[in-house]
Amino acid sequence: MNKILYLPTRYFPSISGAEFYFQRMAELLTTKYNYNIDIYTSNAIDFKALRNSSGRTITPDNKYFNQVNNLKLNRFPVNYGIPIKDILQKLKTIPAYRTLNLPDDSVVKFIQNGPYMGDLLDSLLKKSDLNYDLVHATFFPYFNLIMSLILGSFINKPKVCTPFFHFSNPRYLDNKLTEVLKKFDLLIACTNLEKNYLVQKFHIQPEKIRVIPMGVDYEKFEKGKITALKQFSFKQKFFKKKEKKYKLVLFCGYKNYEKGALTILRSIPYILKKMKKVYFAFIGPSTIAFNRELSKIQKLENARVINFTPGNLTGYFDKKKISAFNEADIYLMPSRSDAFGISFLEAWSAGKPVIGARIGATPEVIGENVDGMLVEFDNPEDIARKVISLLKSKRLREKYGLAGQLKVSQKYTWNIIAYKTHKTYKNLINN
Repeated sequence: MNKILYLPTRYFPSISGAEFYFQRMAELLTTKYNYNIDIYTSNAIDFKALRNSSGRTITPDNKYFNQVNNLKLNRFPVNYGIPIKDILQKLKTIPAYRTLNLPDDSVVKFIQNGPYMGDLLDSLLKKSDLNYDLVHATFFPYFNLIMSLILGSFINKPKVCTPFFHFSNPRYLDNKLTEVLKKFDLLIACTNLEKNYLVQKFHIQPEKIRVIPMGVDYEKFEKGKITALKQFSFKQKFFKKKEKKYKLVLFCGYKNYEKGALTILRSIPYILKKMKKVYFAFIGPSTIAFNRELSKIQKLENARVINFTPGNLTGYFDKKKISAFNEADIYLMPSRSDAFGISFLEAWSAGKPVIGARIGATPEVIGENVDGMLVEFDNPEDIARKVISLLKSKRLREKYGLAGQLKVSQKYTWNIIAYKTHKTYKNLINN
């Protein structure tokens, strides 16, 4: 039985693709391939809590604090307010850190991003049975990557990182940050575009990057096979009585500029000029900017917006979310900050067409005019044109949705991804 150390930035009930990726890998690798996986993570719930004490955290009285789906967790508090120079000084007392030869200015940036968890690091370094076969961390550019490098070097075992590198976001393109990625024995990229960017832009050796895409629980979303939804309909529940046959455009993700949520709101007036019988549903954590823009849109005549936050849901497989995917006419996420986009897979599993942005990794994920459409990032008029054209064509919606559904069933289930990850681990451990 191989023993693996996982160091994600956060863990469920935190909601994002990186967290869910580690959760499903841990669950499937332990049940299907007999791995022993220890998960060490922060107590942060939202991104703000990674570096600021005013962010949301999970407390020990929460039922998910120590265990999620029969997997035990080790959560440690984020240490706020410690001077960066003191953290650097402490790191330099650790022999395994010194062997990494990381530039101070690179490490400082990771410390500033958080989450710094001195207690977690101390706890693991003091363990007498720190006998892992491999250390795996996610995601870039957060301080848990530095910790994984220290611990992997300390036990002299392979160090793996799935960075979810957002190469269309200028904040990620700092050479001081990417120097850290070169210290890992292997990087797992979600797309060939991500791999090629890391090779060409930052000169990371191609043999140190393995492409393994994201996955989906296909059977949870597959239309017509979900017994949990027989007694629940999103449109019946949330549409007005005389509007049950109106169209539904769905977004699911962090409601910020990067994900395209603000631009979707700004596209609504253009859409309403051509089509008035449309609902827009947003599922995910809100931002101040989103709420401000939403308040403007809600004042428009015929604007129908349904807004859910994680607090309205019971988890990844909440019946409202799954029903929304099953009853949506279009899934729309014109993001520039996705290394892949699990929600596209969820929409395709439900047989729905998708629209994404022609930027970053998305053009590799979405087959343009095959299983979806692409739009220019942050262009509300372009979004409106594509949404209107799809809403007007049931034939295209069905064609794209079925093509996406077939693609997902053959290439992107979590079982397929877990098998590829298992083979990757074995190659590293046995070499």
